[in-house]
Amino acid sequence: MRRSLAVLALAALLAGTPTAARAGVAPEPTPTGLAAVRTAGTAWGLDPASGRMTLTVDDTVTGVQLAALRRAAARAGAVLRHGPGRLRTLIAGGQAIYGGGGRCSLGANVRSGSTYYLVTAGHCTNLAGTWYADSARTTVLGSRTGTSFPGNDYGVVRYTGTVAHPSAVYTYPGQVTINAAGNAYVGQAVCRSGATTGVRCGSVTGLNQTVNYAEGAVSGLIRTNICAEPGDSGGPLYVASTGTVIGILSGGSGNCTSGGTSYYQPITEVLAAYGLTVP
Repeated sequence: MRRSLAVLALAALLAGTPTAARAGVAPEPTPTGLAAVRTAGTAWGLDPASGRMTLTVDDTVTGVQLAALRRAAARAGAVLRHGPGRLRTLIAGGQAIYGGGGRCSLGANVRSGSTYYLVTAGHCTNLAGTWYADSARTTVLGSRTGTSFPGNDYGVVRYTGTVAHPSAVYTYPGQVTINAAGNAYVGQAVCRSGATTGVRCGSVTGLNQTVNYAEGAVSGLIRTNICAEPGDSGGPLYVASTGTVIGILSGGSGNCTSGGTSYYQPITEVLAAYGLTVP
């Protein structure tokens, strides 16, 4: 993956993952169908529980568009599902960070040698070059040095201010020390932290997922059954028991009252892209 994410506006999308057929096991659908889908408000990827490709549509996909996607899913041998709410990036951040007219969450503190950076979502860093620790924008954190969205959804800000930046996740209250970065796997028990809804926990339900936001598609994402809301964007997905960060929040659907689904940019890709390490 080398791409990013954001809010809704409708178009067209669909794809599958080829696998070799085995005796007594039906082959998975080919990618020729779902990879072409670009409709905002949709997400697709392999559902590990069923072993089938799944195309999910949110509440904004209706009428002619829904009918077309239903046909496309059928041609691809994929399952069409409805996800309540609206798929969106979640601008409104661990702890809150402020830039431009937006509020996001800090994902991870990282470094290159003796130079320190913070990582957050790219749909956040696209908004502003300078980021602050307070809503009045008087306490400078640092300056944007890289941003990638859509396609990917990550951004990097170099610390230039005097605010302390430990390798930790704020847990409302308290902290979990982050010792390393790691990769996700299906069924993994994880938590996320965000400035709007604090700490929420659940499990990884899919890998290599593609989400179509209004601003464009983002691929290679981690899917979880954890809720999230605007302002949680950019916050960390982590394993509390080991202090391992595995992703940063890109977007999702639903909310933390009725429940939802959230998607994360893998942290290892961000580190590799910029030559960074944790801690």
